[in-house]
Amino acid sequence: MVSVSVRDNNVDQALKVLKKKMQREGIFREMKLRRHYEKPSEKRAREGAEAIRRSRKMDRKRQERDGF
Repeated sequence: MVSVSVRDNNVDQALKVLKKKMQREGIFREMKLRRHYEKPSEKRAREGAEAIRRSRKMDRKRQERDGF
């Protein structure tokens, strides 16, 4: 459960903090995925592609850090 306290009637700042927390928790992404039914085979393919994307990104960062 995500909660944000409003200080000094500053609702804009509280909304900004709430959006950042929701983004970090992955709530927006999950809402987008739940809009339509996803077949189990499509889910496996998507998760596999995401894993490949993450590993390639980590490799690029590692190479950049090591100076290649």
